[in-house]
Amino acid sequence: METKQQLTAEELNKVQEMNATFTQAKIALGDLEIQKHGILGQIKQLRDDFSKNEKQLIDKYGPDAVINIKTGEVTYGTK
Repeated sequence: METKQQLTAEELNKVQEMNATFTQAKIALGDLEIQKHGILGQIKQLRDDFSKNEKQLIDKYGPDAVINIKTGEVTYGTK
């Protein structure tokens, strides 16, 4: 013998709203993860670019050069 009951309109509405909010939160979390992945890719590219530029500056000014990134002044360490 099967007995069926029905949620009240208020109970059904609350469950549906909670489910929708949960779904929206999961989507937002996924969007953040996608943004994070993109930013990590940008950071990797910046590191690669920085490394290439650093090598060019070392080739031009030498490995002992110290560059002031505010003024562009190049000084050399003493040995």
